[in-house]
Amino acid sequence: MSRIGKKPVVVPKNVKVSIDGSNITVEGTLGKLEQWFSPNVKVTLDTASGVILVERANNSREAAAMHGLYRALFQNMVVGVTTGYEKKLEIFGTGYLFAVQGKVLQIRAGFAHEVQKPIPNGLTVTCPDQVHVSIKGIDKQLVGQFAAEVRSIRKAEPYLGKGIKYDGEVIRRKESKATTKK
Repeated sequence: MSRIGKKPVVVPKNVKVSIDGSNITVEGTLGKLEQWFSPNVKVTLDTASGVILVERANNSREAAAMHGLYRALFQNMVVGVTTGYEKKLEIFGTGYLFAVQGKVLQIRAGFAHEVQKPIPNGLTVTCPDQVHVSIKGIDKQLVGQFAAEVRSIRKAEPYLGKGIKYDGEVIRRKESKATTKK
């Protein structure tokens, strides 16, 4: 049995959950999320105790694989519609900066051109200053995917530390060859 799958998903009072066939809809103060789930898992909503229970429909390998996955997805949906998710990125380097113009994130990261990254629907991207960007949304996967795509434009390199990194990420620095030769 999956240890994660056995845990019930606690639903707060201000969140409305509905299960229709193989679809689950979670609606809260920040928005509404929908998720399809496999017929290999059985999802029940206990309204009296306010929990979502995920159980295996059979003992197949697929059901075992899906058990913990769907429980985690449902938990992420409940957290998303109540508090939301946020990723913060930093950029280092001379002339490197972030800017938001309409629904486009503009990134200057040492290329001959400025990178224009369209902001997906459902995300709020803000730049408190030119070297920081904050990505907020209710869908954990969408927030993480967009942050990873922005970071992949120019990952922080280990010699000078130039590039884009997550806020709080530690980049292991290396010594250059010039400093080791004597």
